[in-house]
Amino acid sequence: MTETDILAMVQGVIPVYALVIGLEMVMSYVHNRHYYTTKDTLTNVYLSSLNFLLDVAMKGLFGWLMFWLFSFGIPSISNPWLYWILLLILEDFAFYWEHRFDHTIRLFWAVHVTHHSSDKFNLTTGFRSSVFQPLYRFIYFIPLPLLGFRPWDIMFMYAVTQIYGILIHTQYINKLGFLEWFMATPSHHRVHHASNTPYLDKNMGMVFIIWDKLFGTFEPEDNSREEMRFGLTKPLNQPHHPVNIVAHEWKSIWQDLRRPLPIKTRLQYLFMPPGWSHDGSSQTSRELQEAYWKQHPTPKRAAEDTPR
Repeated sequence: MTETDILAMVQGVIPVYALVIGLEMVMSYVHNRHYYTTKDTLTNVYLSSLNFLLDVAMKGLFGWLMFWLFSFGIPSISNPWLYWILLLILEDFAFYWEHRFDHTIRLFWAVHVTHHSSDKFNLTTGFRSSVFQPLYRFIYFIPLPLLGFRPWDIMFMYAVTQIYGILIHTQYINKLGFLEWFMATPSHHRVHHASNTPYLDKNMGMVFIIWDKLFGTFEPEDNSREEMRFGLTKPLNQPHHPVNIVAHEWKSIWQDLRRPLPIKTRLQYLFMPPGWSHDGSSQTSRELQEAYWKQHPTPKRAAEDTPR
């Protein structure tokens, strides 16, 4: 795999994006679903462009680091099927933990929150990028070249998984049968983008949902309980402002850090989960969910909460 192969694949998928997004827009209009608005779509394009420019700027450093680490790597797997399957699984595993930390550490949530800031959910939402993520994303993939995976292959696989991840941002595909058991599907990803309390910080996987089931972050889509709402738990006052859409959480962090509090408490406002507070004035998603399930018990939850 070479850089030329990656560029060719990206160029080849652009017409596919244009086709499926155009089709979804037409269907949304014909069915009067209001899945799209002009301002929201332009905001998605704007955030994606900022992310792309930073990604290009970081590409040299990322590429150099990956090739340098590869020089210390163990011998590569000779069987091509095993090589590519393992690369897919391990890269998706690495992405799961990056994604999970983006949701559970406020410093990183301040970056990732832009991706969740829209109250719409459509294919262009997949392009609503976490602008500053290229500054640290490569850290999670450091083990891969050390395990003998070639840097260009790592970049190629990341591009492939990103393509898949964008295509599951849709409300027009229902549950997919047995694929729901191990694949991240549109149904699973709708849950991830929903702001309903039971759905917060759930279904982090890009390609596989098995990581969420293994590590306790899985929640199935259940429309019988309540109507799904997308976006943030506290909608932005200026949801399309070009600066506010990127910086609003950083402003909130700065306000917390300026408060006359001990250094340890200030650091907790950086590294504890979003919503954490020293005085209980705000709550994390886990605290909100514990309160929710006490008020809305189900047989399954009752069984899980029963002491053994």
